[in-house]
Amino acid sequence: MTDFNAESLSSIGPKEFAQLVKTTPDSQIAEVMNGDARTKILDEVFNRMPSLFRAEKAGDTSAVIHWIISGGPNGSDTYETVIENGGCTVTNQPVREPKLAMTMDPVTFLKVVSGDGNPMMMFMTGKIKAKGDLGLAANVAKLFDIPRA
Repeated sequence: MTDFNAESLSSIGPKEFAQLVKTTPDSQIAEVMNGDARTKILDEVFNRMPSLFRAEKAGDTSAVIHWIISGGPNGSDTYETVIENGGCTVTNQPVREPKLAMTMDPVTFLKVVSGDGNPMMMFMTGKIKAKGDLGLAANVAKLFDIPRA
């Protein structure tokens, strides 16, 4: 298994990434995500979202989701996912009013996107804070082909 870093992440697929998150201690993920590689890793994860989007599950869903990843060297990073017209686009320059805004630390975020955590449980225990359409929050994971490690 490769080390958890930006370089290895760009060269592995979703299943390998899920395995990497699952087998890397939280403390090591937190350390990497507090360093220079944070933006590269977040960009890599978000850039993959459109290819993992499941349009057939979205139906006529139209939503703007803001992902606020806390705990960075410069505060929080916010990414915007727009789901509309059967497609999904992502930017790290949010401009639209979100239907849903979710705030979480980087370890929690990586666990959610790698399928290594139960998003509903994380919400119930306060690891994920959600504002806006909570019904959308409950279903957002179903809109993406989340790998299972």
